[in-house]
Amino acid sequence: MVHVGGAYADDESGDNNLVVDFRGNPVDKSKTGGWLASGLILGTELSERVCVMGITMNLVTYLVGDMHLSTSQSANIVTNFMGTLNLLALLGGFLADAKLGRYLTIAIAAAITATGVCLLTITTSVPGMRPLACDDFRRSHHECAAATGGQLAMLLASLYTIALGAGGIKANVSGFGSDQFDGRDPEEEKSMVFFFNRFYFCISLGSLFSVTVLFYVQDNVGRGWGYGMAAATMVAAVGVFVAGTPHYRYRRPEGSPLTVIGRVLWLAWKKRGFDYPEDLTRLNEFHVARVAHTDTFRCLDKAAIISCDDSESNKKASDAAATATQVEEVKMVLKLLPVWSTCILFWTVYSQMTTFSIEQATYMDRRLGSFLVPAGSLSVSLFLSILLFTSLNEKLLVPFARRFVTRSPQGLTSLQRIAIGLLLSVVAMSVAALVERKRRDAAVHLGTTISAFWLVLQFFLVGAGEAFAYVGQLEFFIREGPERMKSMSTGLFLATLSMGFFLSSVLVALVDKATNGGWIKNNLNEGRLDYFYWMLAVLGVVNFAVFLFFASRHEYKVYNYSLKGRGTDVAILKEEMAEETIKITDV
Repeated sequence: MVHVGGAYADDESGDNNLVVDFRGNPVDKSKTGGWLASGLILGTELSERVCVMGITMNLVTYLVGDMHLSTSQSANIVTNFMGTLNLLALLGGFLADAKLGRYLTIAIAAAITATGVCLLTITTSVPGMRPLACDDFRRSHHECAAATGGQLAMLLASLYTIALGAGGIKANVSGFGSDQFDGRDPEEEKSMVFFFNRFYFCISLGSLFSVTVLFYVQDNVGRGWGYGMAAATMVAAVGVFVAGTPHYRYRRPEGSPLTVIGRVLWLAWKKRGFDYPEDLTRLNEFHVARVAHTDTFRCLDKAAIISCDDSESNKKASDAAATATQVEEVKMVLKLLPVWSTCILFWTVYSQMTTFSIEQATYMDRRLGSFLVPAGSLSVSLFLSILLFTSLNEKLLVPFARRFVTRSPQGLTSLQRIAIGLLLSVVAMSVAALVERKRRDAAVHLGTTISAFWLVLQFFLVGAGEAFAYVGQLEFFIREGPERMKSMSTGLFLATLSMGFFLSSVLVALVDKATNGGWIKNNLNEGRLDYFYWMLAVLGVVNFAVFLFFASRHEYKVYNYSLKGRGTDVAILKEEMAEETIKITDV
């Protein structure tokens, strides 16, 4: 059992983030943490990515081809699964912050994920768990018997078990990995920066393995074998993670920021009749606030007012009023929401790469010489694009922008990165619409199939967009959010992914109803998927305009730097701020 008492033996920070070893004693840096511990943690994330990508990127072909579901229903099952997975990351973060801690949450979540993938392996291997096979003639005439309610229920149960576990891993693995480095130690602080780079590399590496090796096994050997390999990977990851227990550093749970947010909002409502104080010193703990006061959302300041009744009662001021710091932290979260709302559509576009783009590939010529490329493996270009542009951003684009364009230490701000990602998503949907039009015309009017490698361009553009948007959003929510609410900020970021996938399901359902199934048909040759892509491109243009409106009015967070023991040299403070900015852009 992991204890949570004690702290670093050399803890001089005075904070409450007490760090201990697995016995509850102050950590010995020579025996805990560092690259050994973080490497074991990265293995868990790599395995989670293998499982999730190995399932989602090729699932729509199984649902249409083996379960005999409609194209629109299959796409919605995939997007709902991914949306739920990312939404459950909020639950995983809440449990870790409020009670369980990151280690225990990851261990439980990884075990749940392994159970879910094992259930999926069984579901796809047992013949009775899917409908009878259907020949091409019956398939072309839509006469195949669809999966029964019981068969579909078993499949969905295994998928959502995976979503529950993977959400818990996703919310905590990066934070637990960074806990293995002491930010007050210059050498370990440098290692922490490289950890985030390697964390993103592991995500991409796991995805590449999934869309190549696992997809080949799924399509040419059997679904059960493919999912079985993913299950074995996850089971091994659980064993490796638990085996590393003595090597980790553990940080004590401090309570969920959701509690702070709820309390501030409740107190502001309760004191809504109070006059706004002319003297800000009436705000609880104003003089020791860790965050500078701002005039936005002034109504929330009332939550920190200490009234006469409060001071005369036996209650402590902290019980009757929120602190000025807590109020400002809630303001920060609220100021993130306008930009947050405009990031959702990017992930709606991304979801098309896991659904309709894979289905398109099944209607195209996938031969590479004598080798038949699995439909899902075409998405390898997406992940290669992510790796390429992530490297280019760090080595070429950001230094170029820093020196010749923006002349700021960051090179590109987080909002500029998001803007580039949103623009690339619009271009990607326009290209996808043109390619689908070309594919359909060739199939319907000429009776031929064009090469599936025409799809590479849309995958490549979305991957390039993700390299900008993913890093930009992560940097924006972490840097602009409250310092002690980073789990909440990460949760907000993951929620954009969740809402993007859910929005895709809603749009598909609405389009299907509005067009009486005219745009999205089981046989893509009879539908007009290109119109759906054009619709997303138009929505992307509108969304980009709204983003520019919100981004131009966003006020960046004001830092209150404590000068105690550090001197008051403004030049030094500016240099430190610049260095911190560069570190965050490296994540």
